[in-house]
Amino acid sequence: MNPEKIESPTIDQVGVEERVAKLKSRSIKKDSKVHALKMAMSMIDLTTLSGDDTPGKVRQLCYKALHVHDAYPGLPTVAAVCVYPSMVKVAARHLEGSGIQVASVATSFPSGQSNLSLKLEETRYAVEEGASEIDMVISRGRFLAGDVQYVFDEIATVKEACGKAHLKVILETGELSTLDNVRRASDLAMHAGADFIKTSTGKIAPAATLPVTLVMLEAIRDYYYETGVKIGMKPAGGIRDSKTALQYLVTLRETLGNDWLSPDLFRFGASSLANDLLMQLEKQRTGRYQSADYFSLD
Repeated sequence: MNPEKIESPTIDQVGVEERVAKLKSRSIKKDSKVHALKMAMSMIDLTTLSGDDTPGKVRQLCYKALHVHDAYPGLPTVAAVCVYPSMVKVAARHLEGSGIQVASVATSFPSGQSNLSLKLEETRYAVEEGASEIDMVISRGRFLAGDVQYVFDEIATVKEACGKAHLKVILETGELSTLDNVRRASDLAMHAGADFIKTSTGKIAPAATLPVTLVMLEAIRDYYYETGVKIGMKPAGGIRDSKTALQYLVTLRETLGNDWLSPDLFRFGASSLANDLLMQLEKQRTGRYQSADYFSLD
């Protein structure tokens, strides 16, 4: 496919910001709020992507993923644990049989500044170690230089290297400068074979924002109308509290409908969101906030 022929609409930034402001004003109360908080928990990719990650730290994160719901009957587990390729085997061993996915970043995360052969080698290594999902970064420099053919081909080649693993394509929207670029990169990634499109690595500010997410959701909607294929969405970076998470779910539902209200098609990339969701659920259950000290720091 010639990516130059992929048509992306011009984005009305003022219109996007007005739409987001209206969606943020929506209020969710009582039973509906509890349901939404539990849904948000089921969509979390519990993440550790630090230079000081150790097998012990990853084992602790996996323990949290497996037991975060123990004190709350009916609370779902998180969707996945996301780690570096070197930690995939540790995570896969501890999550085996749980239904929780093992996600791995790849392709020289977070910069993407490496050659394609190394990116493919890293992708295959992560899958061989047990990753069922790969979060790749696009080559933003190439994209911003206008070399969309390179970016398209790279995504398609990484998708092939994933085998049966799902591919999430990270746009790193904080480096794309404009909403027009976000829309263009979203369309490019989906046509090249992405199973999910993802906002950010979490290493660049700004990371996930509601305006950027809305533009990406609208791209997913238009791609679905065009092809009949449902692509997933993953905002990542800076989503730390329940209020923000619920705003994303409202935006998701109003843009794509109920079919996307599933961890199969929507994820939060987060490290601390689970704790706040637990605190909010406890508040809904007892009327009192618990101290953050009652929850793990991971």
